[in-house]
This record gives sequence, C-alpha cells and structure tokens, in this order.
Amino acid sequence: MSVSLHVVDITIPEGANIIIGRSHFIKTVEDIYEVVVTSVPGIRFGLAFNEASGKRLVRYEGNDEELTKAAIDAALKIGAGHTFVLFIRNAYPINVLNQLKNIQEVVSLYVATGNPVQVIVGETNQGRVILGVVDGYPPLGVEAEEDKKERRDFLRKIGYKK
Repeated sequence: MSVSLHVVDITIPEGANIIIGRSHFIKTVEDIYEVVVTSVPGIRFGLAFNEASGKRLVRYEGNDEELTKAAIDAALKIGAGHTFVLFIRNAYPINVLNQLKNIQEVVSLYVATGNPVQVIVGETNQGRVILGVVDGYPPLGVEAEEDKKERRDFLRKIGYKK
C-alpha cells in the first residue's frame, strides 16, 4: 500500500475567515449551523461537510451564497471524509471556536484563520485524510516594543481588550 501527498491551496473569500475541522456524523451540518447563528448576531457564513460513508455527499448550509459555494469548493478539493469547512464574515473565529469544540460530534479543529491556507492531504486506495494545515507564513523576526504597542492597540481597537 502506498500514500501519496497533496498540497491543496484554499481560496479564502475577501474579508472572510476559515475554520477547518473533523467531525463524525451527518448531524454535524445542523449542529454547526445552530452554533454559528446563535453565537454572533449578523454573522455571515457558508459550511460544507464531507460524508465518509453512505451517499458520501458534500452536505452544506449557510446564509451567504458566496461563502457557501467557497466552502463546498474547498471541501471537494480537500476530499477527506468527515471534514468540514466553515467560512465566516462579520465575526472572528474566536467568537465561535469554543462552541464548535463543544459540539458532540466534532473531533478536532485543524485551523481557524484569515491567512492563506494550504491543506496537506494524504491519499491511500481507501480515501483521503488531512495530515496538517499550513496557516500563513513563517516568522520574519521577534517583535520589538513598538510592535507590542501596535498589537495591544489593535486588540483594543477591535474590542477584545479595554
């Protein structure tokens, strides 16, 4: 038996963030939908979930056509069973991560970011699996005092610190 590796580039729509995770049950779509719409008023999102058995369809929901289409496209490109892709706008991943982690069928989260994303996929004769995710780029250095001030000011500007 052999394993082939693939790098899947994910296109993130302008102004959106992505969350990619692993779940184990068809009810994932409804449960993530409920968590997202009840967590942040006005959140826009698109969700896709790859079934791993039965009809093996990409199940989807959302309230934003562009984000829903992007989620479906990303889920198809990744092609790994029991994987979900969630794009959000008008909110940050931090607004929904704890609620997603508490969904009974969610096994793990791979990434939550607005950065460019590459998904490392392994493929066998049975199917595909996410081996890891590349989130953004490597560091260019260590922050200086001015960078610390900029970081702290930014957090206050977006309302995450007083």
